[in-house]
Amino acid sequence: MQDLNKIQELAKAVIETEAEMVAALVHRIDENFAKACSMLLDCKGKVVVMGMGKSGHIGKKMAATFASTGTPAFFIHPGEAKHGDCGMITADDIVVALSNSGETEEVISIIPFIKLLNIPLISLTGNKDSALAKASNTHIDVSVSKEACPLGLAPTASTTAALAMGDALAISLLQTRGFTEKDFARSHPGGSLGKRLLLRVEEIMHKNKCMPLVNADAFLKTALVEITEKKLGMTAVINKNQKLAGVFTDGDLRRALDTNKDINITKVQDVMTEKPKIIKPDTLAEEALNIMEQNHITSLIVANEDNSPVGVVHLHDIIRQGIM
Repeated sequence: MQDLNKIQELAKAVIETEAEMVAALVHRIDENFAKACSMLLDCKGKVVVMGMGKSGHIGKKMAATFASTGTPAFFIHPGEAKHGDCGMITADDIVVALSNSGETEEVISIIPFIKLLNIPLISLTGNKDSALAKASNTHIDVSVSKEACPLGLAPTASTTAALAMGDALAISLLQTRGFTEKDFARSHPGGSLGKRLLLRVEEIMHKNKCMPLVNADAFLKTALVEITEKKLGMTAVINKNQKLAGVFTDGDLRRALDTNKDINITKVQDVMTEKPKIIKPDTLAEEALNIMEQNHITSLIVANEDNSPVGVVHLHDIIRQGIM
């Protein structure tokens, strides 16, 4: 039978070892790190990240983090680079190479090409005396005194250290560039933050035939049919000039019925809510949500500059987009 306590202790030892190795990186943030950041900030092209094996996996994440935080970047496999993909690298780019040993053959073989185009090279290795480190314009030490693997074979603490240093570079660049939430959202249009900062009411509103709309002199029974068919619990009301006159909600309908109004002869204009809350089409959906919450309503009429209703946005439309 397996010793579950022993398994837990082994797992804790891994976390403790990796945490210790990452903590040691604080003292490696020196002039070499600052120089690397300066080189990356001055890059007129893209940051090309490369690495083999586990370093390659870390390099892919590093490139993705760079790209999403304001530093255009992509990953290139050094093995593929040797067979044609070097054509993806231009003289305006900068190369960031990862190799724990600093002697990875596939990475080393790319150095002559990098030097030929006079492309700046930044390396992250665990050996400052390696061929890669010596060939670099600047080298960042990501060495670890031990791996979390008890055999000392599987890259564990070393890859975590490289990952953390990559994050340190990306975030240092982010803050130095003055990268904002809106900038981040542009790189993440499908995420919740991107939608909060980019999604506009006009993109999700009910419009044209899907928009509930009645004339002010229509009878309540007409408004009731419109509310029922459009399923938004309300309808916009327009005057004879096609301008917004008010809103008629299911709440207004209940109040009318409570006072024994006859839906066949009572006009909407007699029981509607005048001067309803409205919103412009180009307003962010998040702002629409704020207005709804502040006023305890579930719908907003979307109107253009001349007060003509062009749509209706409902709370559920915003919730479906993941904005809450």
